[in-house]
Amino acid sequence: QVQLVESGGGLVQPGGSLRLSCVASGSIFSIYIMGWYRQAPGNKRELIATITRGGSTDYANSVKGRFTISRDNAKNTVYLQMNTLNPEDTAVYYCNADIDSGRQDYYWGQGTQVTVSS
Repeated sequence: QVQLVESGGGLVQPGGSLRLSCVASGSIFSIYIMGWYRQAPGNKRELIATITRGGSTDYANSVKGRFTISRDNAKNTVYLQMNTLNPEDTAVYYCNADIDSGRQDYYWGQGTQVTVSS
């Protein structure tokens, strides 16, 4: 059974920073692409950042230059460093990973709330 667990969310003031983490555990042979999504109330879940096993990254325009995705393959962990946060970044943040656990599939974490407010 593969599980993804996010952490690091919380309340932050506009202009502040947060760092999210997502750890994959279970019977894992390999993790391919990993990503972060977010979903604000009333909105669709949107992809904001991805990173390949080799470290190639891609970002949504809405976060480019402010957010940085990284990963530690030895720890099966993906991170999202979020800087210069604004109220429009308020959402539940989810990690997603393409994992080979004997069969290849995409897995989701349970989500972590990020609230940007003064």
